[in-house]
Amino acid sequence: MATLDIKVPDIGDFVDVAVIELMVKVGDTIKVDQSLLTVESDKASMEIPSSHAGVVTALLVQLGDKVKEGSPIVTLEVSGAAAPEVSKTAETPPATQNSSSNQPVSSINIVNNAMNNIASSYTGAVDMDCDVLVLGGGPGGYSAAFRAADLGLKVVIVERYATLGGVCLNVGCIPSKALLHVAAVMDEVAHLGDLGVEFGKPAVNVDKLRGHKEKVIGKLTGGLAAMAKMRKITLVRGYGAFVSANHIEVEETNGDGQEKTGTKKVIAFKNAIIAAGSQAVRLPFMPDDPRVVDSTGALALKEVPKRMLILGGGIIGLEMGTVYSTLGARLDVVEMMDGLMQGADRDLVKIWQKMNAKRFDNIMLKTKTVGAKATPAGIEVTFAPADEGGTAPAPQTYDLVLQAVGRTPNGKKIAADKAGVEVTDRGFIPVNIQMRTNVPNIFAIGDIVGQPMLAHKAVHEAHVAAEVIAGELQGNKELAAAAFNARVIPSVAYTDPEVAWVGLTEDEAKAKGIKVKKGLFPWTASGRAIANGRDEGVTKLLFDDSLEAHGHGKILGGGMVGTHAGDMIGEVALAIEMGADAIDIGKTIHPHPTLGESIGMAAEVAHGSCTDLPPTKK
Repeated sequence: MATLDIKVPDIGDFVDVAVIELMVKVGDTIKVDQSLLTVESDKASMEIPSSHAGVVTALLVQLGDKVKEGSPIVTLEVSGAAAPEVSKTAETPPATQNSSSNQPVSSINIVNNAMNNIASSYTGAVDMDCDVLVLGGGPGGYSAAFRAADLGLKVVIVERYATLGGVCLNVGCIPSKALLHVAAVMDEVAHLGDLGVEFGKPAVNVDKLRGHKEKVIGKLTGGLAAMAKMRKITLVRGYGAFVSANHIEVEETNGDGQEKTGTKKVIAFKNAIIAAGSQAVRLPFMPDDPRVVDSTGALALKEVPKRMLILGGGIIGLEMGTVYSTLGARLDVVEMMDGLMQGADRDLVKIWQKMNAKRFDNIMLKTKTVGAKATPAGIEVTFAPADEGGTAPAPQTYDLVLQAVGRTPNGKKIAADKAGVEVTDRGFIPVNIQMRTNVPNIFAIGDIVGQPMLAHKAVHEAHVAAEVIAGELQGNKELAAAAFNARVIPSVAYTDPEVAWVGLTEDEAKAKGIKVKKGLFPWTASGRAIANGRDEGVTKLLFDDSLEAHGHGKILGGGMVGTHAGDMIGEVALAIEMGADAIDIGKTIHPHPTLGESIGMAAEVAHGSCTDLPPTKK
């Protein structure tokens, strides 16, 4: 007997098409021309037949993988006479896996050398066991655990901190929004003076403000703990590190932080979901000083500095800068790129920057930080040009320096190699569309699997992983076929004004040579925005304007800047997911007067039927 890789034959115009159905499994005996899988393009679906008869020994693709002519899809055991080509994959030892699993070792779209990772074995004592072990209790982790428990599985969460919620609920998204809300009200009150309503100068009690933030956090984390208890989920507090593909060792922690107790527990699991998240990048040359903080330190709100430097012009830094500026700090920001808030279109950022110019003393673009030292007067920071031949300001001294230069995944901190799990040099864990790693019974979700590092992405990935596991354990094909195939993931900067975008941006369209039709609606024509005294915003939608679209192209992306932009961008995301065109959106009746109707009007602008703007020149 010999092995043979069955490959995708000539399928005409089908190139890089998605696998939507697997029609065989390991151990099946198949005949010549028997269908192996189904692929789907934008126009049609097609079944791929087998060119040989034999027994399936390995599936080389999984749901969601992209294939084309020549892509290997299954490995068959065939008679020697029927095997003109021996499979190369059979020569490579597979990753150690749960012996009860019939799932494929790895997917083509993971990593080529993943199968070379050999897991360690563990034969020692076990303190508890479970169907699903979730490593990390952040938005992705607890969502995966809750979904798995709701589907009838025995679940354990390993979390090193005292509360669930991860960075997002404890030291990120939620507390920052609590403070941003206060800042927004303070700014709005100041604005009302121009409208004839005078208030006294605000007196900020930092202790009370910090207490409000902690109350918000407590309400949410307390709710999570209660829901975990309702679902009979076991919480184990500590640092988790794999010791095999089916065991994890936990160094237990206690207290308000993550102090180790010195005791350990070993948990056996059938399946694991890695949701270990990420941590803020710390520049190596920054001094170890309480006046140098990351986002966690900034949210602690110990005091309000007179002069503050933000390292990095991204969303996190600008959100925290908004809070501290409203409370009285003067801001500098340094950014290596040529603009703030990378990812959003420049026209949107330009409006934001004009509205926020009053907050900043210096916006240092194409500039990098090269040194810093702690002095009695503050943190003295040295700058250099990011590009050769550029200029940089002289050293400056600040009362507070916020490091907001990105986050790094925790993939290298969990002994993933002991489980045979592939981890990239940067600490990311490659997964396929079902969130499965190269080890069949181990999944990964959230920040640790790649960009964007957003909680709302992690939650949806979590549901996929939990459903696939439940489906396989319970023999439910529908659940087992779950996949993360979202077309778009929205981004929001919760600054004032908010900036939100989703799908293709105008800058990306230009760079890729994609022809789009733009519908731009200025809020100077929005009755609600004018009434609010906030008509600086715009709503922009981009539609496919290629020849193939015949003038009725689907929406490809959208962005907006203005108050409550983050609350509205979801409609644009839904429109993209549903394949709406300008007529679909424009003829959807939006309530008046609202900011949301600007979305419908932007579509009308693209269609050429908007009556709330002057007629377009023909």
